[in-house]
Amino acid sequence: MHFVNAKSILSPHSMNIYRGCSHGCIYCDTRSKCYHFTHDFEDIEVKQNAPELLEEALRKKRKRCMIGTGSMCDPYIPAERELKLTRRCLEIIERHNFGVALITKSDLVLRDLDILQSINRKTKAVVQMTLTTADDNLCRIIEPNVCPTSRRLEVLCAMRDAGIPTVVWLSPLLPFINDTKQNLDGIMEMCVSAKVHAIVCFGIGLTLREGNREYFYASLEKAAQKDSRFAGMKERYQKTFGTSYMVPSPNDRYLMQYLSDLCKKNNIMLGAESVFKWMEEFPQDDPMQPELF
Repeated sequence: MHFVNAKSILSPHSMNIYRGCSHGCIYCDTRSKCYHFTHDFEDIEVKQNAPELLEEALRKKRKRCMIGTGSMCDPYIPAERELKLTRRCLEIIERHNFGVALITKSDLVLRDLDILQSINRKTKAVVQMTLTTADDNLCRIIEPNVCPTSRRLEVLCAMRDAGIPTVVWLSPLLPFINDTKQNLDGIMEMCVSAKVHAIVCFGIGLTLREGNREYFYASLEKAAQKDSRFAGMKERYQKTFGTSYMVPSPNDRYLMQYLSDLCKKNNIMLGAESVFKWMEEFPQDDPMQPELF
């Protein structure tokens, strides 16, 4: 971990306080070389002046809006427990009466439940959480350094009880690993139980490009040494998909239709464009006109 003084924090209405991650998710697209990391991915860059930059940026804004965080790096990496930069930024958002839409895999978000509730009472707070598998044992393999799915369900339920709307990212479901109806049933059961407002799903599969592809394949080899479900998986991927960027599940069409039917049945919003639009909507009763992030 290393510290820097960033020049800016919002672009245009989203922020990443940290750069890099220690969760170790085997499929992480942010490892891709196209993002031009100049340091090791696990050597997390900390924008130590993020709260000061955010304070200045929000003070200058003429229109209040939703502020997003977590798109490129989880705002609740373990170091946040001591650094509290995310919490300080949430306090600034709350003080200036803006909204927030954050995405995380960590239960550390519960520490800031008080601020999120305050933001949600004033404007709008949305907590997004990634769920990829209903199997905690599998979760510990593909997302090894973050709380398992069962704990994330507890987080979603806590948000439900606090009146904070939630969104689940059903992404990615890995071909030949967790792209099954059984897994989808398990995840959807959790979403229904937690009264999730919406699900983001770009299709059943994942993307692989230079940087994250190599890490993914190395992780499959490592997993094969511990779990028979991964035996020969790297070779199967290479034979099936080669060096393709898009890596769709053979079950994509069937599972997406199945997912759509389940969402309609349980009144859960599904999509990408429609869900993003809903998250970006700032409360209309605000005296200032809303602005999308």
